Amino acid sequence: MDATPSLTHARAAFGMVVVTLLWSTAGVVSRSLQAAESFEVTFFRSLFNLAGLGLALTWRRGWVLWAELLRSPRVVWMSGACWAVMFTAFMVALTMTRVANVLVTMAISPLLTAVFARVFLHHRQPPRTWVAIAVAGVGIAWMFGRSMQTADARSLVGMAVAFAVPLSTALNYTVLQHAGRAQPVADDSLQTPASQPDLFSAVLIGAAISALVTLPLAWPFKANAHDLGLLLGLGIVQLAIPCLLLVRVSRALPAPEVALIGLLEVIFGVLWAWVGAGESPGSSALVGGGIVVGALVFNEWLSLRGRQAASAA
Repeated sequence: MDATPSLTHARAAFGMVVVTLLWSTAGVVSRSLQAAESFEVTFFRSLFNLAGLGLALTWRRGWVLWAELLRSPRVVWMSGACWAVMFTAFMVALTMTRVANVLVTMAISPLLTAVFARVFLHHRQPPRTWVAIAVAGVGIAWMFGRSMQTADARSLVGMAVAFAVPLSTALNYTVLQHAGRAQPVADDSLQTPASQPDLFSAVLIGAAISALVTLPLAWPFKANAHDLGLLLGLGIVQLAIPCLLLVRVSRALPAPEVALIGLLEVIFGVLWAWVGAGESPGSSALVGGGIVVGALVFNEWLSLRGRQAASAA
C-alpha cells in the first residue's frame, strides 16, 4: 500500500473535536445505569472496548496481530499502561463524584502535556499555546470553582482518583507524539508502517490491562440487560472509536495542542450531563465554557495565520 501525506492540520484538529465529542458522552450514559456499580462499570466498558478493538484490528491485519502483540516494543507497552490508567481511573471517579468535578480535574491535562513535551521532547511551545492554556484554565476554574468548594469527602476522593487521568493522558500524548510522527502514515488509518511502533495495539493493551485489573473487584456482577447495552455503547462508541482516532490525529498535531482541544470534552460533558441527567451547569459554567471555547478558537486562528504566512513566504 502506498503511503499518503499525513493529515492536514485542519482535518486533524476537526478529528480531535470529534474525539472529545464522543468521549464526553461517558458521564451522561453512566448516570443512566440501573444496577452496575464502580469497578463493574469499568470492567465491562474496558471488556467491550477490547472486543471491539480486537475485531477491528484483526479484520484489518489478520491473526498475526496477536502473535506480534507480546513482542511489541517498550514504547507501545508504555502507551498501553497509560491507556489502562485513563480507562480505569475515569470511570471509577465518575461513580464517586459529579461529572463536572471529574472533568474539571482533568482540565489540567494541557498544562501537564506542555510541560512534559518541553521536558521529555525538548519542544518549545509558541507563546500563543501557553496563553491559550492559561486562559482556558481561568475559564475552567470559573466554571467549577463553586462546586469544588462544596464537595464532600467522597467527592474529594473521587477527584483525587480523577487526577490520575490528566497525568496519564499528558504522558500518553507525549509518548504518542514521540513515537508516532517519525514518518507519514498509510491511507488506511488502522495500518502502521513496519518501521513504526504500532500504537493502535497500545490501545488494545490498555483495554486488556484495565479489564484484567478490575475483574476481581467487579465480581459479583450486578449489571442487567439494560446496563450491558449501555456499557457496550460506552466500550465501542465512547472509547474504542475515539481512541483509535486520537492515535491517528496525534501524528499531525503537537501534543499540547491535542490536549488543549481535548478541553472541549469538559464543555461537551457538562452539556450532556445537563440535557441527559439534569445536572444543571449554572451561569458560571456557561461563562467559563465561553472563555474556554474562545481560548481554543483564538489558538487555532493564530495557528492558521502562522501556517498561511509560512506558505506565502
